Amino acid sequence: MSVLAFLLVGMAAGWLAGVVMKGHGHGLSGNLFLGILGALIGGYLFEFFAVDSKGLLPSLITATAGAILVLTITGLANKR
Repeated sequence: MSVLAFLLVGMAAGWLAGVVMKGHGHGLSGNLFLGILGALIGGYLFEFFAVDSKGLLPSLITATAGAILVLTITGLANKR
């Protein structure tokens, strides 16, 4: 996947994660950044568990799962 496509998928995943995690987001720009980070983390986790995520839709699902994980962790860390 090209860098531009990766960034776009990551930003879309951040937006989707913000929609799913209502009230636990970090604003639009924060969610977009965390979506990119989540795309990296989700990709590594899915690869570790041998889940194939080739293609646009599987990549978006992988990135969204990673972004939700990142939003959850940062939400828990901010409560302390």
